[in-house]
Amino acid sequence: MTFILGSGSPRRLELLGQIGITPDHIRPPDIDETPQKGELPRPYCARMAREKAAAVPCDADDTVLCADTTVALGRRILGKPEDAAEAEAFLRMMSGRRHKVITAVAVKRGDRLWQRDAQSTVRMKSLSDADIAAYLATGDWQGKAGGYGIQGPAGALIPWISGSFTGIVGLPLAETAGLLTAAGHPMLKGRA
Repeated sequence: MTFILGSGSPRRLELLGQIGITPDHIRPPDIDETPQKGELPRPYCARMAREKAAAVPCDADDTVLCADTTVALGRRILGKPEDAAEAEAFLRMMSGRRHKVITAVAVKRGDRLWQRDAQSTVRMKSLSDADIAAYLATGDWQGKAGGYGIQGPAGALIPWISGSFTGIVGLPLAETAGLLTAAGHPMLKGRA
């Protein structure tokens, strides 16, 4: 049984390793991630995970895992910032407020698709200009939904979460393990 991770995210690869899974192949799909007009964050995130899974080249008996993480401030989707100015704008919007982080996971095997999502609430502290400048200078905002990664320097900006920490990082492990089990992928093999 071949297992394919349809993601180029080093964080997702590391999280899979925490539950003893090493992909046979890594094949990040290339899809258009533009939200549709009026699309809400949770349905958008689920659609992205499904479309990514459909776009990964595989054989009929391969297991493909794809995920999408979306940061939502109310009905607004905060994607990966284009540049430092957009990352700064995102941080200013989230400063002192709560926002949602949604990670949808899709597992495909043959013509079957299993899907779940994890929705977490995150509170960012009130950020000073110095906090924002220091964080932007780390470069850690690049390639991350909402312009931050909780597992890096931005962890110091987040005093409270409710939900799945691994979901906020990019792959909710409990939900992922359940989907892989449903798809017939062996989980948590004992070590000899």
